[in-house]
Amino acid sequence: MADHQPFAPAGGGRRFRVGLYGILLITLGFCLYLFAVVVAAVHALIPGDRLGVWLHVLVWYTGVPVFTGLVFCSWEVFVLLPSRPRMRPVPYIELNRKWVTAVLTAYNDEESIPLAVADFRSHPLVKRVIVVDNNSRDRTAENARQAGAEVVVETRPGYGRCVYRALSEALRFEDTDLTVLCEGDMTFRSYDIDKYLAYAAHADIVNGTRIVEQLREPQTQLTTFMFYGNFFAGKLLEVKHLGQGTFTDVGTTYKLCRNSALRELLPLLDPSVNLEFNAHFMDMALTHGIRLLECPITFHRRIGVSKGGNTSNARAFKVGLRMIAGIVFSWKYLAGK
Repeated sequence: MADHQPFAPAGGGRRFRVGLYGILLITLGFCLYLFAVVVAAVHALIPGDRLGVWLHVLVWYTGVPVFTGLVFCSWEVFVLLPSRPRMRPVPYIELNRKWVTAVLTAYNDEESIPLAVADFRSHPLVKRVIVVDNNSRDRTAENARQAGAEVVVETRPGYGRCVYRALSEALRFEDTDLTVLCEGDMTFRSYDIDKYLAYAAHADIVNGTRIVEQLREPQTQLTTFMFYGNFFAGKLLEVKHLGQGTFTDVGTTYKLCRNSALRELLPLLDPSVNLEFNAHFMDMALTHGIRLLECPITFHRRIGVSKGGNTSNARAFKVGLRMIAGIVFSWKYLAGK
């Protein structure tokens, strides 16, 4: 079989996402209702009936977005979804070669990067390890080179630009058909490549998910708030592309890609999207009919200090809102920010 056979996106890439906006309307209605409950509790301590009238109106009208959202979701599930072209039953596209080029993104990771390079170089199917250093101010590049990696410096700042450069570098090589993208902070391990390969026959891109509790170490930088925020964003993405897959984690930086699919996808991506790039990557892949599948992977405590969206719950909340904005509206509003 051909190495990459894209399927038609369900309903087209630019259709009105009825189910997605239905979920958002239901969420809005419940949020307004909870707000009214809190205000009512405060009002109980304040004399007068004027506020009570407004509360009655607010509670009554919270049912409007909830009911409208339920209608939207029902229309999506029972009318639109059955009429769309679906994925072929369990696709199986055999891998001709299982050799892998591993690309690691890094920024001020001098402590962890030699360990990450050594780990990936030790995997029997990894042909080479490339480290893309995004203007580190420490010895990241030097330590990676000493550990046996090919080092490339991406001078333009931003996680999206670093990932885009890493994937572009991997496509230079003709002796591997697969690319593994990861970070150099030791939160992930090379032994999970074997899991990815087990899933790879069924997809063009296998994205890791950290949703399985038993596969996550305690005290990682992924707090409970971040965990469920990622899950919520993943479900929004799933509803947006209903019928194309199950998604639970939009923030994982560890994935395996067929190079044939990468060559198709890279021109569609905007590298100026920063910390939200992984969600952007997944959304664009699904929009353009590239098969995307999740694989449960292990997640470990990072070595060194996080510089991404996991530095605090407040920053993760901001990044999450931007991911949701990109998924719901358009990624062009996040470009260059």
